Amino acid sequence: MSAALSGIRIIDMTHNQAGPACTQILAFLGAEVIKLEEPKGGDIARRNMRDRSDSDSLFFLVLNANKRSLTLNLKSDRGKALFRQVIAQSDVLVENFGPGALDRLGLGYDALKRVNPRLVYATIKGFGTYGPNAHFKSFEPIAQAMGGAMSVTGFPDNPPTYVWPAIGDSGTGMHMAIGILAALQQRHATGKGQHVEVSMQDAVVNLIRISLRDHQRNGAPNPRTGNQLGRTVPGTTYPCAPGGPNDYVFIFAQQQMWPAFARTIERPDLVEDSRFATEAARWENRAALEPIIAEWTQARTKHEVMRLLGDAGVPCGACQDTGEVLADPHLKARDMIVDVDYPTRGTYQTAGCPIKLSDSPAAITRPPLLGEHTDDLLEALCGVDPEEIARLRADGVI
Repeated sequence: MSAALSGIRIIDMTHNQAGPACTQILAFLGAEVIKLEEPKGGDIARRNMRDRSDSDSLFFLVLNANKRSLTLNLKSDRGKALFRQVIAQSDVLVENFGPGALDRLGLGYDALKRVNPRLVYATIKGFGTYGPNAHFKSFEPIAQAMGGAMSVTGFPDNPPTYVWPAIGDSGTGMHMAIGILAALQQRHATGKGQHVEVSMQDAVVNLIRISLRDHQRNGAPNPRTGNQLGRTVPGTTYPCAPGGPNDYVFIFAQQQMWPAFARTIERPDLVEDSRFATEAARWENRAALEPIIAEWTQARTKHEVMRLLGDAGVPCGACQDTGEVLADPHLKARDMIVDVDYPTRGTYQTAGCPIKLSDSPAAITRPPLLGEHTDDLLEALCGVDPEEIARLRADGVI
């Protein structure tokens, strides 16, 4: 059975995380993603945070599965000519170069839409291509800072805090994937491509819109509240045995769950206690209630607490460290943690596709070696014969 995005060809000119995250999810869903790289070095992520001198970095590998690699020197006239031939036969171009970089090469949107009017040209930038800050560069922490995420993260007496889930990078990539799919759908009706743009700051702002609502509702910036979720008790993290740095659970019991929670922690008497009868009362008397809950959780492991409360219908999650996530049997059963074999490294674990389609499940294939598919792609898309490919390689074009 064909994949959902079969027949869609995407030229991936991105590097590091935001762009590769976007194109990888589209590749998981069946698009043909051709990663266009410089002949010398390729995506800088191949070398960033490298843990082995004989292999591309894990940083690169976890973001570039299911892709093919084509090397072209776009500073050469021949490289540009071949690139235009490829673009003429493609559906989408995704780029996250610095502001104006492709325009200076003569490969901006206005130039390429003349080559292929049906092209969806997707641009990821830190602050976008217009607005007062458009010329500024950005990385994940800058996007989080400017998008407001850091201001609402952390504990009250600590500085604004960076969150490690990459809401600025991978979050932007997911927004861009949605934008690309929307533009492709509109192309069915109009026959024309268009320019799609997502900025990292915009993506972060969209992800924290509930905090923006709370600011307007309360008339003041949101305070940092640590792990406490609203005014619900239990509604935070609680320590568990044996007391390691990640031996915690997050418990969130709403009013209708309170009797089941009290019975599960072997304190049915709390249901009849007027101090804890309502959510507002439990909040007012949290100084008395929280130690009771913590005493129960500390006598059990976090996974035991999760199982007991989960079986009782009370939302509870063990605070798993990264090793526990990689070994999680539930995630493995869902093909969310998968093994991939890479020629220069051997087997490593990575995240699979989080989108599950019943008729076209994603199959994860290994990332490409630098330039691995150059010869095949130039022959198939540009009609370049083996003799010319050899000359192009000797001239540094590929």
